[in-house]
Amino acid sequence: MSTSPSPRRGAKPPPRPASRFPKGLILIGGLAALAVLVFALPASLAARFLPASIRADDFSGSLWHGSAGHLTFNGRSAGAVEWRLHPWSLLRLSAVADLHWVRIGFVADASANIDARGLTLRDVEGGGPIEDLRDLGIADAWGGNAAFKFREIRVAFGGGNGAVLPESAVGDLSVSNLSSPAVANGADLGGYTLHMANASITPGADATADLSDTGGPLEIQGTIRIAAGGRTGILSGTIRARPGAAPALRAQVDQLSQLHARDAQGRIPVEVEFTL
Repeated sequence: MSTSPSPRRGAKPPPRPASRFPKGLILIGGLAALAVLVFALPASLAARFLPASIRADDFSGSLWHGSAGHLTFNGRSAGAVEWRLHPWSLLRLSAVADLHWVRIGFVADASANIDARGLTLRDVEGGGPIEDLRDLGIADAWGGNAAFKFREIRVAFGGGNGAVLPESAVGDLSVSNLSSPAVANGADLGGYTLHMANASITPGADATADLSDTGGPLEIQGTIRIAAGGRTGILSGTIRARPGAAPALRAQVDQLSQLHARDAQGRIPVEVEFTL
C-alpha cells in the first residue's frame, strides 16, 4: 500500500490563488455605486443635512445637483438655494457643495462644508439691496446696498435645539447709499466698510471688527465688539459730519456733542450698544 510523502519540515505552504477581484477594483466599484446613488437620489434628501432652525421645500433636481425653491430660517422666509454636491465628501460623513443663494435681488455664492458640528462657508461673495433682507429680521427700516466678500464664515449647530450659533468670520462687509427714516429724515448717509481680520466668537472672548466710512457725509472711525455668544455688540469710535452733510444730519450730530465733547479735530466720541 503506497502513501503520499509527508511534507518536509520548514517547507513553505503553497501560495493561495490570486483573488479574482483585486481590492482596487472593489473600491472603484463602491465609489461608482456611491456616485450613481448621489446622481439618482432626489434633491429632497438634502434636508437631512439641515439643522432644525432651517427648513427647505419645493425641491427639484437630484442630491448631486438640485435646488430648494423655498427656505425658511426660524420661521422667516429665506429665499431659494441651488447646490452642486461633491459626492466623495459623503465618505467623510460630511457634505461639501457649491451654493448659489437668492432672495429677491440679494444673491450670494459660496463653498459649503456641512457636518455634525456645524457649517463652514468659504469664498463667500455677493450682495444686493438691503431692503430684500428685512423679512429675515436684518436691518429693519434701513435702505441701501450691501456687498460682502468673506474668506471664511463658521457657524455651529447648537446641540439638540437646532440653533445656529456664529463662531467666526474673516472678510469684509460694505454698504452704500445707506439710509433710515429715523436718521436725518431719511437722508443719504453714504457708505461704510466693516473689516473682520480674524473675528472669532468663543464662549470666553469677544470678536472685534474695524469700521470706517468710504467718504460720505459722515466721517466715522471705530471698532465694533461683538460679545461672546454673538447676540449683542458695541460700537466705539468717533464721528464727525463733513461739510456736505444734509442739515438734518448735521443737527443730529451736533446733538451728540452735547453729550460728549469734541476732540481737537472736531470729532465726537461715541459708544453705542445694539442687538444683533
